[in-house]
Amino acid sequence: MLHTIIFDQNHKPTNTEKQEIVDFLHTHLEEYGDPKKDIQKAIEYSVNEHTSFGGFSMLLTDRNQIVGAAVVNKTGMEGYIPENILVYLATHIDHRGKGLGKALMQNIIDTTTGDIALHVGAGNPAQRLYEKMGFTNPYLEMRLKKQPSHSDE
Repeated sequence: MLHTIIFDQNHKPTNTEKQEIVDFLHTHLEEYGDPKKDIQKAIEYSVNEHTSFGGFSMLLTDRNQIVGAAVVNKTGMEGYIPENILVYLATHIDHRGKGLGKALMQNIIDTTTGDIALHVGAGNPAQRLYEKMGFTNPYLEMRLKKQPSHSDE
């Protein structure tokens, strides 16, 4: 039976739980993931361990095993920028195709207040799920990756 666990500023994960979430996302995001330190930072922002607007980390468990995880950060904005950004969402490799991603996404939609933005890599099969859930792609995102200057170090 599936069980949903939500960690936020009022219910923070222990260090062990946080590491389990980081490890799960790092493994199951596969080529669409980020380094563990970035995943951990997003989780810490979601539970307001750093100066942030908060958010939440959500787990789906089955028999005390993580089968899905997501991290949502609040942006502190509204209207011109969505109030929430879905930073990570992954389901266990061995449990894909069972509706867990859809269940997790619906829980996120039901839990958040305000609009939700997300980034999905080109070719990521999750794009179809997001489109079925009502997400649209009105913009092309572009980024400039700045090199640190000596004054930034």
